[in-house]
Order: sequence, then C-alpha cells, then structure tokens
Amino acid sequence: MRVNQIPRQIPPQSFYLQRIPSILLGGVLPFGAIFIELYFIMNSIWFNRIYYVFGFLSLVFVILVITCAEVTILMCYFHLCSEDYRWWWRAFLTSGCSSLYILLYSILYYVYRLEMDNFVSLLLYFGWTLVMCIFFFVLTGSVGFLSCLWFTRKIYGAIKTD
Repeated sequence: MRVNQIPRQIPPQSFYLQRIPSILLGGVLPFGAIFIELYFIMNSIWFNRIYYVFGFLSLVFVILVITCAEVTILMCYFHLCSEDYRWWWRAFLTSGCSSLYILLYSILYYVYRLEMDNFVSLLLYFGWTLVMCIFFFVLTGSVGFLSCLWFTRKIYGAIKTD
C-alpha cells in the first residue's frame, strides 16, 4: 500500500476528545481502581505499620492493568472513530496520567495525615513520592500503549483489501 506524503487533516474534535481533557479523563479510572489500596500502603510506609495483605495487592494490580488497558483502548477507539490517527503518545499519556492523580493524592495525604515539620522529612517524602509516581507513570503508560498497539493491529489486520 502506498502512503501519502501529505498528512490527512483531522476534523475538529468534541471537548472530551481533545488532547488534555481526554488524557485527564483517562487517568481517573485507573486511579480509582487503586485508591483504597494506596491509602493502606502509604499508612504502612509512613506510620511504621506492617503491610501483610499482599494477596489483595496482587489482585488490585491485576485490576489496575486491566483497567488501564480497557480505558486506553476505549479512548483510542473514540479517537480513531473521530478520524484522529495520532494515538501513540496519547495512549501512553492516557493511562499514565493516573500517576498525576497519585501525586495529587500524596500532597493531600501529606497535608491532612502526616505531621512532619522539618525540611528533611518534607524532602524525603516528596522525593520518594516523585520516584514512585515516575515509576507508576512508566508502568501504566506502557500498559496503555501496548494494549492500544495490540488493538490497532487487530482491527486494521481484520480489514480485507482487494
């Protein structure tokens, strides 16, 4: 098949399909899948408690991966239906945006739950939180991108050309 050198014009998108709103909307559901477990993990880390529910954590991780894949495929499908072919980075950022919500949650957790008053504790808390959010961004973004890659190959592979 011959590819055109001039990129195709993308028609105007509705509000929820524009770049920033679609990325922000796509990150809400994966964050919602881990919200409660994140509370218990942060309590065990910052209040010296023992975390012993690793079976439930594994189940939450599986739910997180499935949620990231489904949300990203759904958003990718909406973009492809509205003739927007630029799905690569948007798929990575859609599911990766859940780390932004984790960062916001961590700030609220620091303000309302922790009573740290010196600068070193603040630096330690936000340093490790930032490392955790970057790791989570790469993890969920990769899950979203790979699921969209599988989805687009599957749907375009089913098209019969004569």
